[in-house]
Amino acid sequence: MKKYIFALMPIILGVLSFLIFMVKGSNVAPDGTLEEPFFLIPIGFLLLFIGFICVVGVALKSLLKRHNTLNNR
Repeated sequence: MKKYIFALMPIILGVLSFLIFMVKGSNVAPDGTLEEPFFLIPIGFLLLFIGFICVVGVALKSLLKRHNTLNNR
């Protein structure tokens, strides 16, 4: 079960980065420039992608290990 928690951490961090982006919001500076934490969006997508790859990898590894132990009996 611990291996799934470590695999889910990037997904949790990705969702957290999207939440921070929404909470922080954006505003217009006095000189007319837009100030927003735009860097959080690509970081969030990257973390979600890495997290899903990790979860699928851990699940496949567990299934293969289980399949091999059943076949060796």
